Amino acid sequence: MDMQRAVLAVAISFLILFGYQYFFVGPIQQQQQPPPAAVEQSPQQPPATQAQLPDVSVATVGEQIVDNVQPQRTAREITIETDLYTAVLSEQGGAFTSFVLKDYREENSEDAAGVQLIKDELNGAFPLTFGWGAIIAHDTLYTLDSETVRFDQAGGQAQVVMRAAHPIGVEVIRTYTFNREAYQIEHQVVVRNISGQPLQGDGVLRQYGMPFVPLGQASNWLFRGPALFGGPDGLQQFKLKKFADGPITVQDTIDWAAYEDVYFMLAMLPKQQPVAVIMDADDELVSIDLRSESAIMAAGGEQRFEYTLFYGPKKVEILREVGSNLAKIVNFGWLDVISKPMLYLLNWLYGLVHNYGVAIIIVTIILKAIFWPITHKGLKSMKNMQKLQPKMVKIKEKYKGDPTKMNQEMMNLYKTYKVNPLGGCLPMLLQIPVFFALYRVLLQSIELRHAPFMLWITDLSAPDRLYLGFDIPYLGGLPVLTLLMGASMFLQQKMTPTTADPTQAKIMMFLPLIFTVMFVNFASGLVLYWFVNNLLSILQQYTINRQKKPTPAAA
Repeated sequence: MDMQRAVLAVAISFLILFGYQYFFVGPIQQQQQPPPAAVEQSPQQPPATQAQLPDVSVATVGEQIVDNVQPQRTAREITIETDLYTAVLSEQGGAFTSFVLKDYREENSEDAAGVQLIKDELNGAFPLTFGWGAIIAHDTLYTLDSETVRFDQAGGQAQVVMRAAHPIGVEVIRTYTFNREAYQIEHQVVVRNISGQPLQGDGVLRQYGMPFVPLGQASNWLFRGPALFGGPDGLQQFKLKKFADGPITVQDTIDWAAYEDVYFMLAMLPKQQPVAVIMDADDELVSIDLRSESAIMAAGGEQRFEYTLFYGPKKVEILREVGSNLAKIVNFGWLDVISKPMLYLLNWLYGLVHNYGVAIIIVTIILKAIFWPITHKGLKSMKNMQKLQPKMVKIKEKYKGDPTKMNQEMMNLYKTYKVNPLGGCLPMLLQIPVFFALYRVLLQSIELRHAPFMLWITDLSAPDRLYLGFDIPYLGGLPVLTLLMGASMFLQQKMTPTTADPTQAKIMMFLPLIFTVMFVNFASGLVLYWFVNNLLSILQQYTINRQKKPTPAAA
């Protein structure tokens, strides 16, 4: 009888064991033994064998387990109030449900709300969820250790700790460390194996993001989407259209991965190198996964994952303090080598005059002074070319049947009067890269966002508009500064000598109108630069026009 009971007990034990493996853990599969560095063994635990390793690599099974065993209760939220932002953390997924910046407003208005980095349009896809293998799902319900946040007086730091446990024998402890005076947040995840058997899994920290604030038509071409820095390629930005064929995986050493908008960003800086960064996009909703290497966690063992998070503005000075090449996310494209020094100069001048509009005027004067000798020489050459126009017409008429002789006589004429026919083009060619570099700085730099100048110009990153109490079709307000820029360009055009025929000269007179229409939706800071540059060019042209006619060079 005792023997029958023993056999029955063994049979029931095997039924329970295999039933548990089948319905909850999944079928055991043959795997190669991972390298020793990937295995954590407790001193009392013998080396794991293949038969002892339950396969937890099928995410759907793990998610079903979590869904079945999670308690049915409402997730609580906790609010973290710092000098720079107000954040809300939820027990559902341990994710942020709100992150409002205090120093930056959604709109250029005193009573406007702070910039919200976690939009309602996410539809529950909140950032900073964590998953481990197929056991801990991203929507796991955690329990807060405390419902209050207390910042210590010494370092100005506070911690929020939340825990979750899975019946299979896995405990997760997530710790957020906030700094009262900094945007970066330290985040630690500890996964413990209390199941009594080895378990295998990988840690995945997931970021979600979508555009934070609407932008004008003139800046729609600026980059918004997932980006990372690392490996031989350095900064990599992935346009949303690249995800039409599915997720993109990058397997390389990285310093950070982030969702970035024009002015703000959500960044994850792993302290242990992830094995892969997996990015995907659904319309404007972007997901970024930092996936660790899959490893075996021995019974009683634990795995730690540590990250630095940065939720805040793309301001170079702040990002440089964080380190890990995070400041590289402020990227001005192929003109970065010109734009970055220009931004530094603008910020330095702002520290002196406390007005970015005045700083732009000073930068314009500095640039004009640098290019003054070259521009002066070019304009003088154009003036001399215009005065030689009658002689050039005679040469063309005399040798119209002999192009070779005509070109030869033209070159002799230029040499005699020391005139360079291309001298007028060189100054413009040299200034084009500077113009585009400043364009990128004024359009992308968060320092210029909502920065006032004077009178009706209250935002140097927005188009220039003076509102008259009624809407002007297609414009809303009157673009006063843009019209002044167009008028100054017209005056400059009238004063600038030309060697073109009358028909071409008339066509050139349309350029100020074309530029005025083109600039009407540009940032007012850029229009201010162009207007001041025109005024300085008019002054320079006036001094040249007062000079005497050219004389032939001495023999």
